[in-house]
Amino acid sequence: MDNLIVKGKWNEVKGKLKQDFSELTDFDLTYAEGKEDELIGKLQQKLGKTKDEIKQKIAEYTSK
Repeated sequence: MDNLIVKGKWNEVKGKLKQDFSELTDFDLTYAEGKEDELIGKLQQKLGKTKDEIKQKIAEYTSK
């Protein structure tokens, strides 16, 4: 996950993730610089997806 891209578009990505996965909360999607792995881990637990699946979904949102 490219930190600069995610950091610049995080609010947009967060909104899209919440649309696709209604079980996610703002707390689940709290982005802190340098804690990307922690965020990915929270999303893995909540969604039951792999790390690669989550990174792919985020990359998909940031490339649009």
